[in-house]
Amino acid sequence: MMQDGICTAAAFYASRAGDNTTRLLRQRLHAFWPHTGGDRILGLGYTLPFLPLWARADGAPCLSARINTAVTRDAPARMAEGVRDCLVAEDRLPFPDLSFDRVLLVHALELTDRPDALIRSVWKVMKDHGRLLLVVPNRTGWWAHSDGTPFGQGAPFSARQIARRLSQAFLCAERHDGALFMPPPGAAHRRAAALAERAGHMLLPQLGGVFVIEAVKDVWSGVPVLTAPALIRAPRRIYEPG
Repeated sequence: MMQDGICTAAAFYASRAGDNTTRLLRQRLHAFWPHTGGDRILGLGYTLPFLPLWARADGAPCLSARINTAVTRDAPARMAEGVRDCLVAEDRLPFPDLSFDRVLLVHALELTDRPDALIRSVWKVMKDHGRLLLVVPNRTGWWAHSDGTPFGQGAPFSARQIARRLSQAFLCAERHDGALFMPPPGAAHRRAAALAERAGHMLLPQLGGVFVIEAVKDVWSGVPVLTAPALIRAPRRIYEPG
């Protein structure tokens, strides 16, 4: 479904190209988080195609929070097992502080008018030493300039811009990678896209259509520095013989 010429995430991921894009990105995301144990995971933006990587019907819940934008507000026809879903305002996350061990951000940062506020809100709902996995369109890549995918609907970023925003929000970037090396129209060709992904990842990871960045919550940077009160000693009296 297209809304006023906008490619919605739900419509894209229901297509053949979207299905192959899901496969390619899942491989990269799984390489970052192969095991999550019983961690509580929040997917923010539009993460429903990717949360099944970690969702288990008998395990800790994976929560999808679609942000209320024209690109991400539509829900898919079917929900994956083990994933719960809700719609949230992009500037007000309805979760208590320190709620989640891990946060996945896809189709979020580039679509909001207040990216710094969004990242800061994510910091608040993450547990101490929680981990963030962020997917954003590369401003010099093909996908950021394609209106036929949700990655081309918002404001893309450079690697330096992302690193600066994370640092300002007290998040320390630890790992960085690229993904989606095939031009968007080629994503519909599963075999060719898989070959391009392997070659691009080995040879030119900085030229991917999207950046994939893992960051950890920097607890100490968010704590105000308290200075100890100065100890003022009374001046010593000097004995002078009368």
